[in-house]
Amino acid sequence: MFDLENFIEECDARIDKINNHKAVIDTLSKAVEDPIGIFKKLGEPTKGGIQKLYQSDKFSILNVIWTPNMTIMPHNHNMWAAIGVYSGREDNIFWRRLDNKEHGKIEAAGAKSLEKFDTVPLGSDIIHSVINPTNKFTCALHVYGGDFFDTPKSEWEPETLVESEYKVEHSHKVFDEANKRAQVTSK
Repeated sequence: MFDLENFIEECDARIDKINNHKAVIDTLSKAVEDPIGIFKKLGEPTKGGIQKLYQSDKFSILNVIWTPNMTIMPHNHNMWAAIGVYSGREDNIFWRRLDNKEHGKIEAAGAKSLEKFDTVPLGSDIIHSVINPTNKFTCALHVYGGDFFDTPKSEWEPETLVESEYKVEHSHKVFDEANKRAQVTSK
């Protein structure tokens, strides 16, 4: 059964040996193979959001619950990350910066769909947006190679794809709006 304290200790030990985006993939893969255990420990989702499970200067662990049919704007983490889906599906669009006069703009460069039990390492320079294309919650454990909440990041406006400073309030607003839409459609 999923043991959060053991998961934190295993991630810590792996990061001590190899501090990059592949450090915790094996540990994360093992964890997401037990979605029932994760649900028993963290609870069944009732709304989307970001749940902080562990935070330090060295690494952070989040439980991210994507609301049905929600999309989050393109953003970066400015640190390596590892994502493991334990319920549902998330579609990632990967973006690259344009090298022309349009400062801060990006263009789509690829995509990857993650389903239950899938894990993916992300390098520190990755820009991505996330879509939950399903009518149910998608749940994923995220491990970041640093303090997720204290590292400056960027986000890109979804319509114009212009870069600005990441503001956690924007993410909270996107989750709040998605949660409200989900309540309306479930009535």
